[in-house]
Amino acid sequence: MFARTNRLTLRPAWPEDAAELAAAIDHEAVTRMLSGVPYPYTLSDAEAFCARPHAPDDARMLIVSHDLAWPDGAPAIVGGIGISEMDGQPNLGYWLTPAAWGRGYATEAGHAVIAMARHALGLRRIAGWHFADNPASGAVLRKLGFRPTGQTFVKPSLGRTEPAPSIGYTLDLDAAEEDHPALRIAA
Repeated sequence: MFARTNRLTLRPAWPEDAAELAAAIDHEAVTRMLSGVPYPYTLSDAEAFCARPHAPDDARMLIVSHDLAWPDGAPAIVGGIGISEMDGQPNLGYWLTPAAWGRGYATEAGHAVIAMARHALGLRRIAGWHFADNPASGAVLRKLGFRPTGQTFVKPSLGRTEPAPSIGYTLDLDAAEEDHPALRIAA
C-alpha cells in the first residue's frame, strides 16, 4: 500500500532502504518506545525488515518526508507507521526519528493510515497504545480520534531492559469521519 499526503509519502520498505532505515530508527529514545525493535538497531536488522515480503493489503510502511530531504534533494525516511495484528485485533503503531519530532508528521501519516483502514481495508475498529512514559504518543492518538479504553497493562520492549506500563486506546471507524486534508492512497 502507498499513500501521499501534503508533506509525506507512505510506502513499503525496499532493500535499498536498509542503511537509511537503520540510521533513522537506531536511537534509544525511539526504540525504547516500541515493543519489537531492539537497541541498538543494526544494519542487519534493517536488511531483514526491508527484505520481508509485502502482501497487497500490508499496511506497514515507511514515512518519507518531502520537506526533510538529504543534501542531494532526495526525500528522507523519517519514520514508520502501520497497522498490524496485536492481541487479536488491528493495532496502529508508528515511530519517528528524533529530527522529525514536533513537526506533525505522526498525525499526518496517522490520518492517511486510518483512511486506508477505513476505505481500503474495510476495518471497523483499530486499537492503539503507548508506553505510559511517552505522553507525546498519547497526544498523537487522541488527535487521530482514538479514545482511552481505561485499560493499562505492562508491555515488553526489546529496546528497554524490562517491560513497562502502557495505556490502551481504541478508534471506532464506523463513527462519522472528520474532515481531513486530501490524500491519495493506492492498494
